Amino acid sequence: MAEARLAAGLWVAAYRARLSQAAIPAYVTARGDDTAGAILVKCAHLDGSASLWAREWDMDSDTRPWTAVQTGPEPQIDAAIARQRSRDPDLWVIEIESREGRTLLDAEGLG
Repeated sequence: MAEARLAAGLWVAAYRARLSQAAIPAYVTARGDDTAGAILVKCAHLDGSASLWAREWDMDSDTRPWTAVQTGPEPQIDAAIARQRSRDPDLWVIEIESREGRTLLDAEGLG
């Protein structure tokens, strides 16, 4: 059975609240469509590197788990985000700061 989708704006608000509780700084750097916008999460590791996370369909489980789609120097991650935003103006981008790379995207309830 396919999972229910939460409106993007509500998901972003809930995610930011969870990050705040874990003392992980988070910023919305691009606001997308409140209802159906896709979401990217950039995790800045505060050492010049970053990782980029997106939800991708897993056909075997019929779910959309969060996957690290790119890791590397922060300017390369920023360029990848800019390319995606140029093609999809409804895209949300959340930037978090975590030296350890903690995103909480694997936490229960963030589906």
